[in-house]
Amino acid sequence: MSEYMFSVVIPAHNEEKYIEKCINGIKKASEEALPCKTEIIVVANRCTDKTAEIAEGLGARVIVNDEKCIGSIRNSGVRAAKGRIIVTIDADSVMSEGALKEARKMLLSGKYIGGGTASKFDRMSFGIFCSTVYVAANIAPQMIKSKAALSGGMFWFFKEDFDRINGFDESLVSLEDLDFAKRLKELGDSVGKKYGTLKKSYITTSSRKFDEFGDWYLIKNKKLTKAIFTGKDREAADKFYYDLR
Repeated sequence: MSEYMFSVVIPAHNEEKYIEKCINGIKKASEEALPCKTEIIVVANRCTDKTAEIAEGLGARVIVNDEKCIGSIRNSGVRAAKGRIIVTIDADSVMSEGALKEARKMLLSGKYIGGGTASKFDRMSFGIFCSTVYVAANIAPQMIKSKAALSGGMFWFFKEDFDRINGFDESLVSLEDLDFAKRLKELGDSVGKKYGTLKKSYITTSSRKFDEFGDWYLIKNKKLTKAIFTGKDREAADKFYYDLR
């Protein structure tokens, strides 16, 4: 049996400005969740900066995946993980101190298959608020098919259940998180468990895309936004995700 209870997987493409805060947040949450031991895995994706060096200096294990596919990047980290409980978080996000403890409690209760986490931006404006509502409205039809509002932000689940649903869908270049949540919920439904959202904990995520493109960008560029919502538009995904930084 592995010595680790948790493995936290962080996809990272040129994240030298954010990776330290993300890892330090995980360490604080791990201390709160004692006596559980946590490994941190950073999946360095096409990095040309000091992301890997910073992560290794903070005690993280760094693996490399240079594909332009976030599903593949996440999968490579989870498959390398040694922990029983997997948590995925983006490099520009920071989990609150009680996040790991709460995720462990919910999973070990036997009532939950796993789930997601509420998130908040490190900066808010009317434009960001409206953009968030616009995104939610476009994703809502897919949630209706799942008969649930599925949270994302930071996933938590048992590694064995990740294997049962074959991880993240590598045919998708965007919205792989929503697809994963839907399939995890379906697995939960089949075994009498709920898809949950952490009740007390949350993540704080960077507003950097709004800082770069503008707070109203998603609404002003509806064609691009809707292309991203298909999950399969390579040009749109490259423009908004993979070719930044």
